[in-house]
Amino acid sequence: MFKKWLAIFRKDTLMDRAYKRSFKMLDITLDMFREARESLRNRDDSEIDLKIKERDKQVNSYEREVRRMVFNHLAVQGTIELPSGLALVSIIIDIERIGDYTKNMVELALDHPGRLHGGQFEEDLKRMEEAVEDNFITTKKCFADEDTALALALLEKYAWVNDACDDRVKDVVQEKDQSIRPGDAAAMTLYIRFLKRVNSHLRNITTSVVNPFDRIGFNPKKK
Repeated sequence: MFKKWLAIFRKDTLMDRAYKRSFKMLDITLDMFREARESLRNRDDSEIDLKIKERDKQVNSYEREVRRMVFNHLAVQGTIELPSGLALVSIIIDIERIGDYTKNMVELALDHPGRLHGGQFEEDLKRMEEAVEDNFITTKKCFADEDTALALALLEKYAWVNDACDDRVKDVVQEKDQSIRPGDAAAMTLYIRFLKRVNSHLRNITTSVVNPFDRIGFNPKKK
């Protein structure tokens, strides 16, 4: 199904431009994620080099642009290509949501004094961060290369992340590590929730490579 969508995108200049905008949006949100993580987790100050508002506005602008392109394409071509247009809009919405959560991460990094350490959960937190970053990179690759095998492998590889996020939030709330200060506990809980939501939206995008439109966001192995 995805290869059919790509054939439509590539034969039409407007849809192809809209499709390629999604790559740019993923690049911007990945940059925001990396900058937020660097500031929150590796620096003693709250300095962030990235211009947050400008980057967030750019993501929102691209989303509106894609919607216009898809609408104009469908207005000319008719309903025969409606599924491909709706699929692309769905993907763009997921990317815009990722932009919102990475913006939240950046704001958290600016508000939190010093670097955030995960206490006894530090290794788990690092593992989740690394998984989300790799998910960003590999999601873009399988989406751009129409690689269904890679998409299925990616969905399987990081199926554990959301449950791990829930478990660590529960541990922090239940004060399993009482050495963590209240401010750090609040920041860690928010940060882990943001990681989970970013991961979830990346997984939605990945499912678009292997699922028909009506099943985007659902596990391809479950009926």
